[in-house]
Amino acid sequence: MLSLVNTLAVSYNCPMTLSEELDWRGFVNQTTLTDISQLNNKSLTFYWGVDPSANSMTIGNLAAAMMVKCFIKHGQKAILLVGGATGLIGDPDGKADERSLKSPEEISANSQAIADQYHQLFGAHDFELVNNIDWFQGTGYLDFLREVGKHVPMRQMMARDFIQKRLSEHGGGISYAEFSYVLIQAYDFLHLHREKGVSLQVCGSDQWGNSIAGVDLVRRKTGDEVHVFSSPLILNKTTGKKFGKSEEGAVWLDANRTSVYQFYQFWLNADDEGVESYLKIFTELDKPQIDKIMSDFNENRGQRAAQKTLAFEATKLVHGLNAAESQKKIANVLFDSEDALELGPNEFASLKAELPVATVPKVLEAKDIIEALVETKLAASKTEARHFIESGSIYINNEKMPHNFHFDAGSRSAVMIRRGKNNFAVLELG
Repeated sequence: MLSLVNTLAVSYNCPMTLSEELDWRGFVNQTTLTDISQLNNKSLTFYWGVDPSANSMTIGNLAAAMMVKCFIKHGQKAILLVGGATGLIGDPDGKADERSLKSPEEISANSQAIADQYHQLFGAHDFELVNNIDWFQGTGYLDFLREVGKHVPMRQMMARDFIQKRLSEHGGGISYAEFSYVLIQAYDFLHLHREKGVSLQVCGSDQWGNSIAGVDLVRRKTGDEVHVFSSPLILNKTTGKKFGKSEEGAVWLDANRTSVYQFYQFWLNADDEGVESYLKIFTELDKPQIDKIMSDFNENRGQRAAQKTLAFEATKLVHGLNAAESQKKIANVLFDSEDALELGPNEFASLKAELPVATVPKVLEAKDIIEALVETKLAASKTEARHFIESGSIYINNEKMPHNFHFDAGSRSAVMIRRGKNNFAVLELG
C-alpha cells in the first residue's frame, strides 16, 4: 500500500521522489538530516518564514518558495510564517551596521502584504498561515528569559561569524535587541513544534545559523530531534555574483515596486550559462519539459528560447497568466519585430509606464514624427531626426518609415516608434 507521501506524489504526476526532485532542481545545501532520502518515506509538518522588513518578497524569497512547493507537492504539510514579531527587531545576520527599527504600524502593514503574497504564490496548495506576533504578544520578558534565554548558551551565540565581525575593533557593534534576535526565531521553532507538530524548518542559506539555534532549543527543552533543510545561495554563473538583482536593485514580487514589465525583462535577460538552473528553480516545469527547452536552446542560443520560457513561466507564477501573456506580446513586438498591431490597451498601458511617450495626431505626417522623435529623446534635434528618417533608422509599428510617410491610425489609441534596434517610444494618438 502506498504511503500518503507517495500517493500524493503520484497524484501530482511526480515521477521523482522528494529528495530526487530537490536535488535535481538545485535546492540541496546544508541540512541536519543524515540522508535526505529520509524525506521520502514519511509525512511531516514543516515551516518556512519571511520577516516583513518590506511590503514585498523578492525573487530571493521566490527561490525558497519554490523549494517549499516541492515539499507540498510531495505531500508534506506546510506552515507558512509571517515574522510580525521578528520583524520588529530585524535580523542582524549579514548586516554590517545596526538596522533602523520600523514602527509597529509599518510592520503590521508589511505583514499583511507578505500574507497576501503567500496566498498569491501558494493559493492552489494547502498550507496554514501563522504570524509569530500572535504568540509573542502575550509573553512577558521574565517568562521569555526563563523559557528560552536560560537554555541558549552564550558561547553558541558569540561564536556566530557576524557577531564576531560586529564586535571586532573595526565592526559597527551590535545592540542587545539584535543580539537577541536569534532567540526569538529559535522560539518560533519550539512553539511550532509543540503546538503544530513541526519537525522541519526549511530556509535559505542565510538563515542556517538562526535555524540551527531552533533545533538546539527544541532538543534542550523537549528532548525531541528536529531538523533544518536549507537551499543554496543562487549565483549568476557568468558573473559569480548573487543572482536576483537588476541595475535598479532588488527584484520585487510586488508590481508597485518592480513593474510586471521590468519583472519579465529581468528574466528575459538571464545569462545563458545559468538559464537551465533558473528554469529548474523558478518554474514548475518538469524534467522532460526543461530537457526539451534546453535542447532547442542549445541548437540556436540566439533565439533565446530558454529565457523566453523562463520569463513567461516566472511571470505567470507571480503575476498570473494574463499578465504573462501580455508581457510576452510586448517582448515579441519589441525584440522579435512582430506586428505591433497585436498590442492592445493593456499592453500599451504597461509600455507607457516604462517608455518615453509623445502625443501625436491620429493622422500622422513626417513632421509629426520628427517632433515626436525629439520629444521622446530618440533624437537630439529635428535635424538629427530627419537624418534618422532619411537613413531608414525609424520604424512605426515595426515597419520602416518611408520618405513619403502618411499614416492614419484609425481606431487605434497608440502606436510604437523605434529608432534602430533597441530604442523605443510610445506615440499616444490624440
